[in-house]
Amino acid sequence: MCQPGDIDRIHFIINEAAKAYKGAIPTDCYHQPYMPKDELEQEMKQMTFFGQEVNRELVGIMGFQPIKDVTLIRHAYVLPQWQKQGIGSRLLNHLEGLVTTSRLLVGTWADAHWAIAFYQKHGFGLVPDKDELLETYWDIPQRQIETSVVLGIDVGR
Repeated sequence: MCQPGDIDRIHFIINEAAKAYKGAIPTDCYHQPYMPKDELEQEMKQMTFFGQEVNRELVGIMGFQPIKDVTLIRHAYVLPQWQKQGIGSRLLNHLEGLVTTSRLLVGTWADAHWAIAFYQKHGFGLVPDKDELLETYWDIPQRQIETSVVLGIDVGR
């Protein structure tokens, strides 16, 4: 589990990995830094971040947020040079084991095909009621709702 003192590293990981969105998501939704530090501070008050280290250095993170009757995976990022090495899979598998609700959801950009494929590889499926879910469980702008998808998996709890 990440600690408050990890905020600088988490901020770095998110903003480095989110550079992959440039040219893939709508230009009005892409900016640098992708997540300002004050926004991250607010997010860290709402969820728990878990991380994966390599050689004692944090290289990947995922936020975990039980809310109402579901659990959300939020802000899942791995530094580009560490991608495709199982780090995201290990984090996701760990978080799946912590879920106490019956459903695990993740939202991502509709044009982030690599992210969608990652979750589908782990048994998540696109859900048809994505607008309702995004409006109920996330606090994001309408434009992001219009350009996002939600994937889910029933965890049988």
